[in-house]
Amino acid sequence: MSGKQFGKVAVLMGGPSAEREVSLKSGQAVLDALTRRGIDAHGIDADRDVLRVLENGRYERAFIALHGRWGEDGVIQGALEVLDLPYTGSGVLGSALAMDKVRSKQLWSGQGIKTPEFVMMGPGVDIEQAAARLGFPLFVKPAREGSSFGMSKVNTAAELKAALDKAAQFDDRVLIERCIEGMELTTGILGEEELPLIRIETPREFYDYEAKYILDTTRYICPSGLDAAAEKKIQKLARRAFDAIGCQGWGRVDFMMDKQGVPYVLEVNTVPGMTDHSLVPKAAKQAGMGFDELVVRILESSDVSR
Repeated sequence: MSGKQFGKVAVLMGGPSAEREVSLKSGQAVLDALTRRGIDAHGIDADRDVLRVLENGRYERAFIALHGRWGEDGVIQGALEVLDLPYTGSGVLGSALAMDKVRSKQLWSGQGIKTPEFVMMGPGVDIEQAAARLGFPLFVKPAREGSSFGMSKVNTAAELKAALDKAAQFDDRVLIERCIEGMELTTGILGEEELPLIRIETPREFYDYEAKYILDTTRYICPSGLDAAAEKKIQKLARRAFDAIGCQGWGRVDFMMDKQGVPYVLEVNTVPGMTDHSLVPKAAKQAGMGFDELVVRILESSDVSR
């Protein structure tokens, strides 16, 4: 598909979420790549007037580089459908389910896909009892947030309250989740293709925001070091998890593999980062695909029927 065939493309970035700064970096990288390919692309900081800007600007499709709520949770996707504007990535349902860790985990469990056991905080829930049942260490997470915002690893009962308070700053729905000790892995999804696995190693207590976007001490190992059969098994599991919650186009599935070699699905990201620290571009490079080609392939997914 030539640049002219894409028409006028809006690269939606920024927005009001907690992941705004990362989104601006992703969006700029995407915009630069599209421009290098001769595509008529324009960066738009997606504020409350974004629909008016898109309509008045007579855009013909949108590349969504928005991370977190409002851009990755089905909201902007629904608005773009009202405008009848093709867009990249998952539709309304897949986006909303992937953003909600509780709903996605419930669906995976119902389909026999392993995901770490969890408890949702709420009225009548005995926090200490729930934590004791899950066992320490455990993770406390906002149910609908990305980039590890509001997330804590909790090693003792004394640390629970502070972790819950931190998560509640980002979402009124908070879960505690059993910690799977072992190898952290991620798989990129691009159309019908599963990209090579990446093994993630960090000297920090867990793969938090600093490890993802700021520090240079995180190691991204690709090829992952797993044998071909084990890698293929996890790629197939990634596809199952991705499809199970209605995702489309492209994304990334994150795993923990325990010390017995059993993989657990953590979450699906429907608009993964596209920065210099990001994982999908690293996996694409291992598969022989440059950044610009990857961006164009993602843009082509805006033609998918929903």
